[in-house]
Amino acid sequence: MHILIIEDETRIAKRIERMVSVYFMNSLKSLKVIDNLKEAKTHIQNNALDLVLLDLNLNGESGFEVLKTAVSNAFHTIIISAHSHQAILAFEYGVLDFVSKPFNQDRLDKAFQRLIAIDKNTVVEAKYLAIKKRSGIHLITVKEVLFFKGAGTYTELYLQNGTKELHDKSLEKLEQLLPHTFFRIHKSYLVKLSEIKEIIVKSGSKYLAELHDGTILPIGRTKYKELKSKWL
Repeated sequence: MHILIIEDETRIAKRIERMVSVYFMNSLKSLKVIDNLKEAKTHIQNNALDLVLLDLNLNGESGFEVLKTAVSNAFHTIIISAHSHQAILAFEYGVLDFVSKPFNQDRLDKAFQRLIAIDKNTVVEAKYLAIKKRSGIHLITVKEVLFFKGAGTYTELYLQNGTKELHDKSLEKLEQLLPHTFFRIHKSYLVKLSEIKEIIVKSGSKYLAELHDGTILPIGRTKYKELKSKWL
């Protein structure tokens, strides 16, 4: 695990650092503590990370500036903040958990458990996804996406306007953040259920999904029955 802590209060930062070390122990490969936005953004751009623990108020600067960058990257983010009224907005940006200050080891451990054992019952449901552009980070809403296609460690996003974007998160990690209006119809495809016009059954147990825009996507044999029950 490569972990970054972004916290401007030294006492709290050291406490989080200690709790992280206790929980991850031998699986911890690197742990960095940063107390300002500028350095945090630079570190995120230049280092591979698995988890970022982020405070939303850093010396008067908004942690959401980091969060906009974070949601475009492959790692997960856990917010640790006293500003609990910002929790709903933070979840809309696809954070894995929101830990309110003050907190204890048990509460932080629960957040870490979500990271280690994410399943279909974990409700995150991001409303925004961020795409890296030369001009900076571009936010799009999840409702703009028709379907996702896995592309190795990246994911291709196919949008309602006919354009295609590339996201740094893998299909598996994006699936953990999406609402249940999307379904994994194939190992390489996540589709918005309302966009499926027809399920086509071919000879040889071959299944296809036709979308309203005419796109034809494969359906995995093991996914057909579950998809049919959800789609109907």
